[in-house]
Amino acid sequence: MSYVIEGKTGSWEIVVGLEVHAQVVSKSKLFSGASTTFGAEPNSQVSLVDAAFPGMLPVINKECVAQAVRTGLGLNARINLESRFDRKNYFYADLPQGYQISQFAHPIVGEGTIEIELSNGETRKIGITRLHMEQDAGKLIHDQDPAKSMVDLNRAGVALMEIVSEPDIREPEEAGAYLRKLRQILRYLGTCDGNMEEGSMRADVNVSVRKAGEPFRTRCEIKNVNSIRFVMQAIEVEAARQVEIWENGGEVDQETRLFDAARGETRTMRSKEDAHDYRYFPDPDLLPLVIEQEWVDALKAALPELPDAKRARFQSEYGIPFYDAGVLVAEQAVADFYETVAKGRDGKLAVSWVTGDLFAALNRTGKTIETSPVSAQALGQMLDLIADGTINGKIAKEVFEDMVETGEGPEAIVEKKGLRQVTDTGVIDAAIESVMTKHADKVAEYRSGKDKLFGFFVGQVMKETKGKANPALVNGALKSRLDT
Repeated sequence: MSYVIEGKTGSWEIVVGLEVHAQVVSKSKLFSGASTTFGAEPNSQVSLVDAAFPGMLPVINKECVAQAVRTGLGLNARINLESRFDRKNYFYADLPQGYQISQFAHPIVGEGTIEIELSNGETRKIGITRLHMEQDAGKLIHDQDPAKSMVDLNRAGVALMEIVSEPDIREPEEAGAYLRKLRQILRYLGTCDGNMEEGSMRADVNVSVRKAGEPFRTRCEIKNVNSIRFVMQAIEVEAARQVEIWENGGEVDQETRLFDAARGETRTMRSKEDAHDYRYFPDPDLLPLVIEQEWVDALKAALPELPDAKRARFQSEYGIPFYDAGVLVAEQAVADFYETVAKGRDGKLAVSWVTGDLFAALNRTGKTIETSPVSAQALGQMLDLIADGTINGKIAKEVFEDMVETGEGPEAIVEKKGLRQVTDTGVIDAAIESVMTKHADKVAEYRSGKDKLFGFFVGQVMKETKGKANPALVNGALKSRLDT
């Protein structure tokens, strides 16, 4: 066990499974034509179906089904050609129908896997139990009136994918890595935007603890955690709470809890329901969902290149290390930017500029890769100027800073500021002669065996030429002159 909690009675292992609710990217809801745009005025995107008016019948949104299938394919999961919608019965103010249309025994997507990478470089596979589709509930708002709660039904009926993991996660870091990888895959696929702050991806965290080799003990579910950091904190806090209960001779109750990030604690919300409490039964208004293998195959053929495949290709095609490739593919926009810069150029030089100088500039200016003050094409042109000897690496730093400040292209900056690299051997020889004359004592020391002074002379010649001399030519000419 890599992560354990040391208690009074010995070591405890944590067992975690995650249920991630991911809002499907679609223009309309799962069973109605109402809009799904985020941030609209309350109750302005509610159809008669969403509001559960009598006699209104749900009609399945084909694009939502396609998005679920794409996600299943991206998770290396089994696609079930026949699935079924059920009614999950519970009563709450933001659920107009008094039930949620969901999938239970017959989901659209079956078992799959996600491979995660940990900070120590290890990789692990986390199993996916299933992905099922369901409609979201509305939203209760408690801060608009001192005595009343308001209901906003804009979210009611929005399509969700609930992605359920196997209880394979054994430490908070693995949970964080799993969520980051899942969000990355969803964004690459375009099936969920992954914006946890907007509620379009949120996690229910199932936590239990046990001694090594024991069967699973009672689990608790921490509901609606909306950030990866909070998921990791909630696991630590809840696991420690359960260890304390078990070690004091108590029993952990199966229940649903909430995580209070400000207090760093979990609190009881309600006793945990089992499937029979929801009285699932097939929705009589919806026929079984039957899809064709040919349609699934067409969706698969049109999938974009996913993160793991892109990372492997970047390594082989551009000759960059595994770690650098991982940094680049973390966000699709960054990967696309890099590929534009690197295409037909030195891949290693491109990655050093993108992850070094460019990332630093974005951080300093508060910009994103999408709003970068330096375009991928412009950065590529600057690398061309380095490759053809127009500028050297030192001058390139100055040119790049000007590009960030002014938005001008690299060639225009080089011409305007007279930064073209000096390759005239006569000019370089003159600079070497000047330096050797000024530092005759150092020349004597060098010739008496102090080879380490060579770097000093290189620096002085570069200074003499205002950093514009071609370093390779300087090194060759200087070596020849000093050794004679």
